[in-house]
Order: sequence, then C-alpha cells, then structure tokens
Amino acid sequence: MEMLSDPLFWTGLGQITLINIVLSGDNAVVIALAARSLPAHQQKKAVMWGAGAAVVMRIVLTIIAVELLRWPYLKIIGAVLLFWIAIKLLVPEHDDENVESSDNLMKAVKTILIADLVMSLDNVIGVAAAAKGNTTLLVIGLAISIPLVIFGATMLMKLMERWPVIITIGAGLLGWVAGEMLVTDPAWKDWIENNLSWLHAHIGPLEFNWLQVAGAVLVIVVGKHLAKKAEAQAETEHKIVDLAAGDAANQSKK
Repeated sequence: MEMLSDPLFWTGLGQITLINIVLSGDNAVVIALAARSLPAHQQKKAVMWGAGAAVVMRIVLTIIAVELLRWPYLKIIGAVLLFWIAIKLLVPEHDDENVESSDNLMKAVKTILIADLVMSLDNVIGVAAAAKGNTTLLVIGLAISIPLVIFGATMLMKLMERWPVIITIGAGLLGWVAGEMLVTDPAWKDWIENNLSWLHAHIGPLEFNWLQVAGAVLVIVVGKHLAKKAEAQAETEHKIVDLAAGDAANQSKK
C-alpha cells in the first residue's frame, strides 16, 4: 500500500495510460475493421477474443522489453526508436483500408492478433520505458488503458479528431520518455551523473532532466514540420489528379 502513496507511482501510471491510449488508436481501428464482415452476433465475440489474446500478448512482450531495457545500450536504441515513433505519430497516414476483414470468427480473431502484433512495437517500447522497470506499475497501467482502448475506440478516435492536441501531447510525452531513456542507459548513466549533473533539474516535486524537455520539443517541432510537408504534398498530388481527370474529360468530348 506504500506504493499507492508515492507520487512517482501515479505519475508513471498516468504516463503509461496516456501513451497506450494514444498509440493504440490504430490498433482499436484494426480490431473494428477485422470484424466488420462478421454477422452482428459474432462481432462482439471476435472483438472480445481477439482483444483478449492481444492484451495477454502485449503484457508478455512489454515485460520482456522492460527486462531487455536493463541491458547496456538497449535504452539508447529504444530511445532512438521512440523518437521515430513519436514523430511518426504526428504525420497523418491513411492505410487502414488495407486491413483484411473476414466472415469467419476464428479468421477474424487471427487477423486481429497478427495485426496487433505487427502494430504493437510502438506501444511496447513506449510503455516499457514509462514503467522504468516496475512490473506492478506496468501491469496495472496496461490493465487500465487497454480496456479503454478496446471499448472506447470510436469515442477515442472522435476525441482525437476534435482535439488533435491530445495526439500532440502524447507525442511530446514519448519524446520526454525517450530523453529520460538516453540519460539512464546503464552504459553511461554513472558517467553522466558524475560529469553532467547540470542535466538534472526539478520544479517543486517534479524531477526531470533537460534532455527530456529537449526530446519533447524536438518531437513536436519535427513532427509538425513533417506533417505540414506531407499535407502540402498530398494537396499537390490531388491537384495533379484533378487536372489529369479534367484533361481526360476534355479529350473525350472532342
């Protein structure tokens, strides 16, 4: 019970919940898409069984990731991956239509499980980093957030569409966690504490390092820049398609 009175526990729990909710939006959509061709009475079963198997798989993979992050240099690699994942989160994608639906219950469950496995790298790394080696915190965080994703998928997507700042905050949080991973890697943690102690700071009860701040800012700035670039490119391509269609229509009239 002492753990429940520790503010760091609640901070970590909040981070895990937010990270998993933000990063699981696509997974929730995959679950819905994979089951969309089933009869109505089987859709709920497919979602429950597929999501249940995905939850177990996610917890096992994340516990393994927590242990792996104790090894030298793996946190550095994980931090780089997390920066990439966070920036990618801010760049719009439109590939959900490629998810295969099925009219067979077991095939739908298999599709959900495989899709979740393929798409769970970001969740696993992000949540494992936020857990900081605390398996209890990890399991509680996943137990709270995964059901929210499964049963609130539609609501979550609508909230993120209405308030995109939720995604921006989530991406910034991933950058924050990545910055912490860089500083705490066993390969150079002691050297940093002895030679770069100025990196550590605190505001009231909040302790942090300046690489966490830099990581959050870097993710948001780069992610927003790439998002604008992608939108401009998509708009240009759309205009080219419209012009081509117009030329084709004019040629047919002649």
